[in-house]
This record gives sequence, structure tokens and C-alpha cells, in this order.
Amino acid sequence: MATSMLEKEFEYYLEHQDEFISKYRGKVIVLKNQEVQGVYDSEIEAIQETAKKFPVGSFLVQRCSPGEESETYHSRVAFA
Repeated sequence: MATSMLEKEFEYYLEHQDEFISKYRGKVIVLKNQEVQGVYDSEIEAIQETAKKFPVGSFLVQRCSPGEESETYHSRVAFA
């Protein structure tokens, strides 16, 4: 179930990628419930700070970079 939820968050990111890149290029954003929950300088910071508010595995960590430079970090994987 969590994977499906994270897939939906990633689809939301892809649908709004240009907008996110124009606002947050080079930053890391956290998506939950199709909303930006935070903007950070690193994936580790994003996970650590967001895990204080939401359960690990319930949010998507996404670096805002165009095309193939983009990397996705599912919060449940980062602590595995």
C-alpha cells in the first residue's frame, strides 16, 4: 500500500516537475498528500526533519533537477 501511495506522489512530481524545478532547482523537496511538505539542501536532512512529523515510508523525497539528473528517494528505503 505504501508503494502505491509513493508512486502517486512521484506521478504528481512528474506532472509538476517544471514548476518544481523553477521554484526549487537543486533543492530536495518532500511530497506527501500531493503537497510540498518541506524544502531542504540534502536528502538526509529532508528525511530526518520530515520523519519528525510523518512516519517513514509515508512521504517521497525528491531532488528537483531536470530530466535524468533527477533522483528519487523513497523514505522507507533510506532507513532500510
